Amino acid sequence: MALPPDIPARPAAVLVPVVMRPEPTVLLTRRSSALPEHSGQIAFPGGKIDPDDSTPIAAALREAEEEIGLKPAHVAPLGFLDVYLSRTGYRILPVVAVVTPPFELKLNPREVAAAFEVPLAFLMAPEHHERHTRLWKGRERTYYAMPYGDHYIWGVTAGILRNLWERVYR
Repeated sequence: MALPPDIPARPAAVLVPVVMRPEPTVLLTRRSSALPEHSGQIAFPGGKIDPDDSTPIAAALREAEEEIGLKPAHVAPLGFLDVYLSRTGYRILPVVAVVTPPFELKLNPREVAAAFEVPLAFLMAPEHHERHTRLWKGRERTYYAMPYGDHYIWGVTAGILRNLWERVYR
């Protein structure tokens, strides 16, 4: 996907936290409705890579701790998924990691309204990878959605989960 020429790609990293429970889960967040971008959407912990971040992994770990209080001591990075270019101009590097319980989360209410876990088996079942379309800025756009209970997982988050399925399960 190409961005319009007036939108530069900004580097970002997200943590794709697979929680090692008897049935593994993926830890997701619902962004605060007060945020200027992607408010109220389901997302992975993560954000812009700062100049002080030594690596994208460091950025993802820092953001996860800032947003939801997930301590890096509970996180073991495994590797990266394909870079995801968002329509809002972020070049997102997903960092897949194992998260070892028990851990305690402390949400930053300015950024995160809620954190919850979804079974990995649900997210990796292709029958839950719905293709949706909608009109956005005058063009029809197609995207993945993975509705789970009251949570509508879609867009970048669903696209990254679909990439995980393609890389590991296909």
